[in-house]
Amino acid sequence: MRLFLLLLIVVPALEIGVLIWSGKTFGLIPTILLIIATGIGGAYLAKYQGLMTVKKVQEQLSRGIMPGEEMIDGVCVLVGGCFLLAPGFLSDLFGFLLLLPPTRKMIKPGLKKMFTKWIDRNTVTIIR
Repeated sequence: MRLFLLLLIVVPALEIGVLIWSGKTFGLIPTILLIIATGIGGAYLAKYQGLMTVKKVQEQLSRGIMPGEEMIDGVCVLVGGCFLLAPGFLSDLFGFLLLLPPTRKMIKPGLKKMFTKWIDRNTVTIIR
């Protein structure tokens, strides 16, 4: 809980700092256009990756296979898309890391460990 509160304070402060720095370095209009461009590009990428993930889940289910990896991909795409909706370059960077398949492959093992830990502690219940 303390970590969450710290993130609620530190991350927005960092975002504001980066935006101010970008505005001073590149100017106001280029900074605003870059924020808009990352939002539009991120929305397109999130939609594309989301549709690809849904297609993979449907294929797995039609074969009678539980789509575990694809479900984690879906969570990454959803969270990455949410990060891209937030204005700021740091959140956009993290959003793109979750949306791009090569970087998502590096993040997924850590997410699996986290989900396994939550399940083992009975923090999360999976209903089948």
